[in-house]
Amino acid sequence: MPTEMSKVIDCEATNCVYNKDRKCHTLAITVGDEKEAACDTFFQARNKGGFVNINGGVGACKVSDCEYNDSFECTASGIHVITHSNHADCGTFQPRE
Repeated sequence: MPTEMSKVIDCEATNCVYNKDRKCHTLAITVGDEKEAACDTFFQARNKGGFVNINGGVGACKVSDCEYNDSFECTASGIHVITHSNHADCGTFQPRE
């Protein structure tokens, strides 16, 4: 059982309000729904937000068929957020075998 939140290692979604220098600066993101590992926290705004001294973590993962999902918590040591079809996805997603 992990004792701390999985961290967002890097983020390609440079147009996200929380992205600065390819790092995520919100306390925690939520990943996915039952079908897709999208970053549900991703959104665009005129101004950047978040806290510069924070490195975001994965607060919840709703992708139940991911290898790293344990009781809707992410157990990966860290994740990479990628861009896919104009939105952000968890690039660390691995389907359960």
